[in-house]
Amino acid sequence: MKDKTSFTPQEGEARPSRCPDNSAFKQQKLPAWKPQLTIASVLSSFFLTGAFCLSVGVCLILSANSVREIQIDYSDKCSDCSKLRENSSNWNKECHCSVNFTLKEGILGDVFMYYGLQNFYQNHRRYVISRSDAQLLGRNVNIQKSYCAPFTTYRNGTPMAPCGAIANSMFNDTIDLYYNLNSSVIQVPLLKTGNSWWTDKNVKFRNPESYNLSSAFAGTARPPYWQKPVYLLDEEDERNNGYVNDDFIIWMRVSAFPTFRNLYRRVSRIRKFADGLPAGNYTFHISYNFPVTKFKGRKHVILSTVVWSGGSNPFLGIAYVVSGTAATLAGFVIAAIHLKLRKKKTYFQK
Repeated sequence: MKDKTSFTPQEGEARPSRCPDNSAFKQQKLPAWKPQLTIASVLSSFFLTGAFCLSVGVCLILSANSVREIQIDYSDKCSDCSKLRENSSNWNKECHCSVNFTLKEGILGDVFMYYGLQNFYQNHRRYVISRSDAQLLGRNVNIQKSYCAPFTTYRNGTPMAPCGAIANSMFNDTIDLYYNLNSSVIQVPLLKTGNSWWTDKNVKFRNPESYNLSSAFAGTARPPYWQKPVYLLDEEDERNNGYVNDDFIIWMRVSAFPTFRNLYRRVSRIRKFADGLPAGNYTFHISYNFPVTKFKGRKHVILSTVVWSGGSNPFLGIAYVVSGTAATLAGFVIAAIHLKLRKKKTYFQK
């Protein structure tokens, strides 16, 4: 073992320097902006920030309040169908109900129809990951190695398409809107395509390549809670079938909160509905398929317009108002402290 004293410098030898190099970087002499904060600059920044946030917040709140919206809870109004759906053995039995409502004033402009769910937790970790993105891209993959379990294959080994808990629990109520004009009943034209995000429709979801969809999904089976296979989701429009079906794509984008709404349809602005929905009596005809009693949930159908800031949610506007108020109050507090110290001729020492 070497003696520690052998490392000590001998008499007359210079000790090695432990100082950093004499460079601007190591000596922390790089040019830097060092603002001198004065009371005028501090107060002006607080008051300007407060004024900006308050003005933006007020604009957002006024914009959200200008949205026309009607929301109808049909959970209890379709109670007979709800009781039928409590028994899973009745999955193949149809049940229909009607909900009447009146618009005292017309809803002008673009009208959007949403379905809303309450107390449905899509944010559970196992639920969120229960999908196969590779399968949704139309690839031939082994879903046994995915996170879709237990919704991967049936007992006979037939794979599910699509797999996973998210797809299996897809909202499948059918909602039609009718306008009651005098003694005639007019079905409101609704658009069921063009409702999903472009990136989802064209990038994240694709059908398997084949000469037709039925052959593309040959050898697969629908999820347990579905009433029809994935290639028959829209029997009227072949381009809106399979994994690129708009209703399916929108459902697969899970919500962070247990109470949420998803876009279902858009009112087609043609004929009597060119300007929107006129005032009068309306009826929702609902094919009730999605059970909510087991998890104590509620179902809503919403008709709403949108503005430049989005829907009728005032949260962002309230957040701006609160931030602006806090910044303004902080400015007044700093000004009061400054005046008090200035009056007493009290100064902070450097």
